[in-house]
Amino acid sequence: MPSMGDIKSNNIRFAVAVASGKGGVGKSTIATNLALSLALDGAKVGLMDADIFGPNVPMMMGVNQRPKGQGDKIIPPEIHGVKLMSMGFLVDPDQAVIWRGPMVHNALRQFIQDVDWGELDYLIVDLPPGTGDASLSLTQSLPLTGSVIVTTPQQVALSDVIRGVTMFQQLNVPIFGVIENMSYFVAPDTGTRYDIFGHGGGAEMAKKVSVDFLGEVPLEPQVRIGGDSGQPIVIAQPESPAAQAIRATARKVVEACERVETQASTPSQKGPNLRVLN
Repeated sequence: MPSMGDIKSNNIRFAVAVASGKGGVGKSTIATNLALSLALDGAKVGLMDADIFGPNVPMMMGVNQRPKGQGDKIIPPEIHGVKLMSMGFLVDPDQAVIWRGPMVHNALRQFIQDVDWGELDYLIVDLPPGTGDASLSLTQSLPLTGSVIVTTPQQVALSDVIRGVTMFQQLNVPIFGVIENMSYFVAPDTGTRYDIFGHGGGAEMAKKVSVDFLGEVPLEPQVRIGGDSGQPIVIAQPESPAAQAIRATARKVVEACERVETQASTPSQKGPNLRVLN
């Protein structure tokens, strides 16, 4: 079984998947801002958009240039200290990607093996929603240090968290915890808090499935505006409550990665089931 050392030999110390059981919960928003938070704290970071059919990372990061080639390697674009790779860089914005599972698998394999990521402390992987082919292909192709699951407070989203948790448990990938996005809204004119989608569901679900609750990210208009304009909240408004919440979550992810690394280096501890393509 490969160990954490396999990641290091490939110049990537930690690989963390950001997943959700369903779409519309702001998973890509969390992934991009999580990657930027790590970079702001001084880490070397890459962000891989594994959502082949609906790549959002280029727009959210404000990058529309095509990657350059150097020899047999792809040189990823870089912004704010984060290296990026996405299908959105390779196809026209209005072009639909209509691929079967094996083609998705090959694309993700190329993103991992053919991109010159250089030396990274963290590779954040934005998975597509659900538990389909892309998620399975990734876990078979890349030694994941762990995963983060994004949800919103309402029951319809929380019921899908269990499927995401179950997928990673079956693949023996550590689950760092649950992030509740769009947790609440504070009216800027009155300061009144509104629990638009309910309250406390993320923490309750994390407890139910026995994983950590990593925090609540409030619903703020600037998060949406920043995502549409390529100015993520941790860059555009670093002092905002949403940015501060994501920065705090990033620090918890760092701690979780280091715990897994320590356990994997201890002979008496069983590490994650890490598999790498030959």
